[in-house]
Amino acid sequence: MRTLDPHRTALVLIDLMERIVDLPLEPRPGSEVVEAALTLAAGCRAAGAPVVAVRVERPNVAEQPPGSGLVKGVAELADEVVVKRTIGGFHGTELHELLRKRDVDTLVFAGIATNLGVESTARAAADHGYDLVFVEEGLAALTADEHRAAVALDFPRLGEVVGLAELSWGPEA
Repeated sequence: MRTLDPHRTALVLIDLMERIVDLPLEPRPGSEVVEAALTLAAGCRAAGAPVVAVRVERPNVAEQPPGSGLVKGVAELADEVVVKRTIGGFHGTELHELLRKRDVDTLVFAGIATNLGVESTARAAADHGYDLVFVEEGLAALTADEHRAAVALDFPRLGEVVGLAELSWGPEA
């Protein structure tokens, strides 16, 4: 069981946009990732922890492709929305500053793709000194092998991989 301090923790949801959620994903469809993310977000909100949704925009184009908005529910539960223009959520964005203003030192991750946007953001978060938690049911990639490699090999070196049922909220982590 991983107990999180809601005053020091933020949920970071990566690229839960219609056009990305609808891709063929493994080991679970995007709809299941969204369901887990919404469960996490509702729990965070109830505990008083902030929810940050990170979405990507293609740079140097006049208009974003159809489906570039956050999926229903994610935008409504997000306290902050950060727009990135690279794979990771920290470079060239205000993410670090937003988290620091809230005295956050622990990040809980969910999103798509496990080995791309999530992992890139997590690696930068580790460089910034955040404690990292990855919720396995809230992640998916383009292939099962890519997902498995990130979850089994990379994420344990950066933080802790947990199941949704293993998280709880307490006064201190």
